[in-house]
Amino acid sequence: MRSTNTRKAPLLAAGLAAAALSTLTPAAAFTASTASDTSTAFDTSMASAASPAKDPLREYTHQKLHWNRCDAKGPGTLQCAMLKVPLDYSDPGGKTIGLAISRLKAGSAKRRHGVLLLNPGGPGAPGLQLPADPLLKFPAEVKRRYDLVGFDPRGARRSSPVSCGLTAEEQADHPYKAETVAKDLDRARAIAGKCRARAGEKLRHLTTRNSARDMDVIRAALGERTISYLGISYGTYLGAVYMQLFPQRADRIVLDSATDPTRIYRGMFQDMAKAAEHAFTRWTAWTARRHTTYGLGDTPAKVRKTYWDLIARANRKPIPFAGQTLTGDGIRADNRTFFHVRKAAERIAGLKKAAKDKHPTPPGTPDQGRTPDDSYFSAAWSFMCADTRTWSHAPEQYRREAVRDKARYPLYGDFAAAITPCAF
Repeated sequence: MRSTNTRKAPLLAAGLAAAALSTLTPAAAFTASTASDTSTAFDTSMASAASPAKDPLREYTHQKLHWNRCDAKGPGTLQCAMLKVPLDYSDPGGKTIGLAISRLKAGSAKRRHGVLLLNPGGPGAPGLQLPADPLLKFPAEVKRRYDLVGFDPRGARRSSPVSCGLTAEEQADHPYKAETVAKDLDRARAIAGKCRARAGEKLRHLTTRNSARDMDVIRAALGERTISYLGISYGTYLGAVYMQLFPQRADRIVLDSATDPTRIYRGMFQDMAKAAEHAFTRWTAWTARRHTTYGLGDTPAKVRKTYWDLIARANRKPIPFAGQTLTGDGIRADNRTFFHVRKAAERIAGLKKAAKDKHPTPPGTPDQGRTPDDSYFSAAWSFMCADTRTWSHAPEQYRREAVRDKARYPLYGDFAAAITPCAF
């Protein structure tokens, strides 16, 4: 993955986007770029009008949902159910998987407009708790008029999850370096091999188009003619694909922090490096104006030098900070840092102070022998590799692009263009 946490910042902005739901008119047909998933798409809206004998999805679209409280620690009003969907939509009579969905009912039965389906991004990020997530600051009018519906996409968390058994090292971001090329190739190849061995036949069915089909089964099983939708980050791509497959079932659609469908996924990573560089430049100017507060330099050039000196220092001698021991590459790996100028200034000032500390607090002792949770990374790589055939299988191309992007975007270019498991 190119970022270990894509959730919090987009969700903070999503409340503003959700406010638009009260005024939006139903969505028109939306044309997105065609994904590579070529399995037959049974349109559940057409299936609903067919006779039971000819309806291949009837057992899914007409299933009875059994709602129960999602979590003893969560709000009692948030109810969960398991939905059955085909693993392969071209073979609806074959294997099935379970899909976990949640619902927070509309506050006013009289003014209820319908359901609002939510997706936080990813791909593969769990969304079961979204209807009650405090970061989604829904206006009261939206809560009165919509059933808020969340779901864990296929392959994620409680929806027939995949796990490739990835180590912490395999889940971490790694920049391109000439001296580690062989190791990087081996790591990417090993991740691909683990996922094939552990997830098997599920892998090729973990696609955005199949998730969109799952969304339409959710719609039908809830008894709705149409659905409204709020998608964030990757969720905008999922929403666009849903509208491509089922334009007549799309009501009010909000796509927040949109992903360019023509840049999925490698191009999207490389765009992150460009955006991070712009954010860094803006941050140096903001921080220079506050030198008396943060002590990082009174000109943008000095702030920039302070940062890169810190990176070089951490690569020579890792810095204990916030419970971790960070190398320079470890500091650069968080590509979200400079999009939030105040938090970035506080973090870099804290790292600078920690680097000077002659008696640093040692980081916590990592759990020995414990395999870290890899559910999100496993699902994400599964989707990204299955969704598109545009991944190069030539290691030399990754090397060339990483060298080029490191020069263009020093902050993150060598991370964003590094080789991935999708090459194998």
